[in-house]
Amino acid sequence: MPPKLKNFLNIVISLLIISGIIYARLQISKGFDYQDSNFAFFWLAGKMTIDGENPYDETTYIANHEKYGIKWQPNRIFPYPLPLAILCIPLGFFSMGTAYTIWQIASLLIIIISIYLLLNLTNNEAAKRLLIPIFLAMIFFGPGYLTLHTGAVGAFALLFLMLAVLLLEKEKFILAGILLSLTMLKPPQGLTILLLVGSWFLIKKNWKAIIGIGIGGILLFIIGLIQDPQWVQKFIGASDAVMDRTQGVHSNVWAFGYLLCNGESTCFTFLGAALSLSLLGGAGYFLWKNQAWSSWEAMNLIIPIGFVSTIYLWAYDQITYIIPIVWIVATLVQKTRSYLLSFVFLILLDVVSLFALAQQALTDKDLWSLGTTILVLLFLFIAYKMKQKPAIDKVTSSV
Repeated sequence: MPPKLKNFLNIVISLLIISGIIYARLQISKGFDYQDSNFAFFWLAGKMTIDGENPYDETTYIANHEKYGIKWQPNRIFPYPLPLAILCIPLGFFSMGTAYTIWQIASLLIIIISIYLLLNLTNNEAAKRLLIPIFLAMIFFGPGYLTLHTGAVGAFALLFLMLAVLLLEKEKFILAGILLSLTMLKPPQGLTILLLVGSWFLIKKNWKAIIGIGIGGILLFIIGLIQDPQWVQKFIGASDAVMDRTQGVHSNVWAFGYLLCNGESTCFTFLGAALSLSLLGGAGYFLWKNQAWSSWEAMNLIIPIGFVSTIYLWAYDQITYIIPIVWIVATLVQKTRSYLLSFVFLILLDVVSLFALAQQALTDKDLWSLGTTILVLLFLFIAYKMKQKPAIDKVTSSV
């Protein structure tokens, strides 16, 4: 078979398989009550923005819950930074049910595209053959499953971080910094990531990337001011209300500190801060000791440490772990010259994360997702420290 025809057939077959996986995943979410989920908040923010209404106006926001049949009403205003409502505008042009389907398809496409582009960054032909297996594993990866089911925005954080990695590798530092600043659309996630990535840029004296982060942050602030001059104060108030009712339920050091202190405020604040600063400081030290790392290698450490050291994130926010996961899989394939350990890692990852997801459903607490973070960090260490297996030399014979 001619090579061009073979490549064409491989592409067609891959696209058919990927389309089948996406279709099957959409069927799983059929019957899900999206009016009783986080997705309803994003759809409503987009709809209100289109209609010229302010998602930070309490009266209008609550009235629209009733108007559009949104059953879950835990918040007085849109519980995310106001500029995020701009990104939600496309959803508001459709009915909630149609928008939910579009949101899932968009998230699935972001996941598969992220895996594809990251695998291409490795220049590892053996690892590139794992595009579909990794994608399939991520469908059943607890955070990926939950992101798609609830319509969370984690896939867009993945997109921003993945594109930032690609741009950093191509030395387009200002644009990469602007993309990194967009992680502040979910401040508990963006704050620790930017602290660590900012430390990495300082270590590397990458002033352009730091300027890019500053430009992006200022733009987000101004966009919010145009929508509502008091948006920062209102967001802080909404965030405080969310954290007050969810203390001790997340898979981070603050939650475990809260539980160890039995909810006592002074103890919890001191212990949580001490554990968080220790993790951030330790990660900063590792980044300083490994200045030869690529931007991707640095991000592999920054993402999970940023998650476990912040004060408020749910399991679906671990969807950004796809970035270190792809690196681990590609590195294990390269160093072992085998797919076995990579498949073991992916299977373990799905089992551990789905167990954590089941525990969250049973207990309304997300504590067990700490296991996912530990597993990713463990295999990062294994993949980094593993020696390269030598190629099998051909046996030569003398005449």
